Amino acid sequence: MTAPGLLRRADLALVAGLGVLALAWAGPLPRLSGGSFAAHMALHMTVVAIAAPLLALSLTRGAVPMPLWAPVAASLVDLAAIWAWHAPALHTLARTSAVGLAAEQACFLGASLAVWITALAAARGGDGAEERASRAGGLAGAGALLFTAMHMTMLGVVVALSPRLLCRAPTEGPTLFGLDALGDQEAGGVLMLGAGGAIYLAGGLALAGRAIRGEETNA
Repeated sequence: MTAPGLLRRADLALVAGLGVLALAWAGPLPRLSGGSFAAHMALHMTVVAIAAPLLALSLTRGAVPMPLWAPVAASLVDLAAIWAWHAPALHTLARTSAVGLAAEQACFLGASLAVWITALAAARGGDGAEERASRAGGLAGAGALLFTAMHMTMLGVVVALSPRLLCRAPTEGPTLFGLDALGDQEAGGVLMLGAGGAIYLAGGLALAGRAIRGEETNA
């Protein structure tokens, strides 16, 4: 039976996650993203690094136990989605077409939810060997989040340090910080590092720490 405190936290996480999505998709970022790489990246990070973990905290309430391979598989799908949508052709489509942007955002949200949900659910173990399964699942979930943090950090570094524009998207119109096109791209890379990489890193370390503390407690 779900504890009332846990139920309230899950409901708050759901409301907060849906609120973040509404602000991201109904706010100024989609309009600005056509001319601003940084605005597009801010939209991306809001969805995958803020809304997705909040929604996952709610959706994993009373979660069905996950096999250890599930978070690993989800992290690989997320890797493919993120890098594919930052290739010039798909990135340009997302910034020049409402349909392209909707498809990209749906893909990002689905992939990031899969990572967070499988990572959190795997950490809860189940099916008999609860404690050992929970520790192993926690480490598998931590690995998936840390792997995601790593490839987000790599992409952010590539974007931030590139001496030329990487994507063939229009640069007309206002940028997020009033920068020129290259400076705007650099700002977008920093946003990926500071938001995406850091939040996934924190989540991975939290799951790993919980699993390790569980092992020490039962040693």
